[in-house]
Amino acid sequence: MSDGLYTIGELARRAGLPVRTIRFWSDSGVLPPTGRSAGGYRLYDEAALTRLGLVRMLRELGIGLEAVQEILARQVTVAEVARVHLRAVDAEIRALRARRAVLRLISERGTTEEETVMLHRLAQLSAAERRQIVTEFVSGTFAGIELDGDAEVIADWMRELPDSPSPAQLDAWVELAGLIADEDFRRRLRRIALAGPGPLPEYELRARVLAEAGPALAGGVDPGSPAGKEVLDRVAGPAVDRAALLEWMETVADARVERYWELLAALNGHGESAPAVPAFQWVIAALRTRGIG
Repeated sequence: MSDGLYTIGELARRAGLPVRTIRFWSDSGVLPPTGRSAGGYRLYDEAALTRLGLVRMLRELGIGLEAVQEILARQVTVAEVARVHLRAVDAEIRALRARRAVLRLISERGTTEEETVMLHRLAQLSAAERRQIVTEFVSGTFAGIELDGDAEVIADWMRELPDSPSPAQLDAWVELAGLIADEDFRRRLRRIALAGPGPLPEYELRARVLAEAGPALAGGVDPGSPAGKEVLDRVAGPAVDRAALLEWMETVADARVERYWELLAALNGHGESAPAVPAFQWVIAALRTRGIG
């Protein structure tokens, strides 16, 4: 250093940067030399060293050289550029979360090449595009069926997917998107909607099944045994049309449908509920072994 000026090599050593990087920034106009030596070499002062530190920080934050020049020229403020880049980083994070959700689903479930492509495409959709898919699913699946009560609430839940989902919500959305694209699943939901209410109020029946058949299933009670008949009697009661009960339960007791409800609950921040399908299937087996249906 001479007369308070640094050569480009000295500046590189002070800043801990390669000479080629500083030369590139200098050539780009973001770090002009303070002057030249008698031999024509670039020289930089302390202000240039400070400026170099700012350029380095902005570049490490992912801000382009053109934006850096505008900041240094006072055409825009650092805060203004930061806000723009914050939105870009948020978008990148959302994209990474979507990719993570797809990879997790593929690794845990395994999919065909076609399903993998579809899941990836669905994960890249905007919030508006996601809502459109859900709206088409609801209108297509339940066309001509008057939705009321819980069904209407569920339709609203599905249309109001979060714009900035958490990782868990995004996982749920990707899986839900693959599920509602399945035509067989959509037909099953339509059959359930057309079936209407069962012989018992659904909430009451679910509570009975979980309270009675759940422990029987866990305890290895044979649905066709005398003990199984006692459990079935406590679930169905003496006044229930058991043939109608069997028909209704066979329609609604579907693991994919239960997973659908679980995903909807996750999307809307509701707590998890105990799985009921295995216990329902135990009751179905108990009804069938007695010649019902």
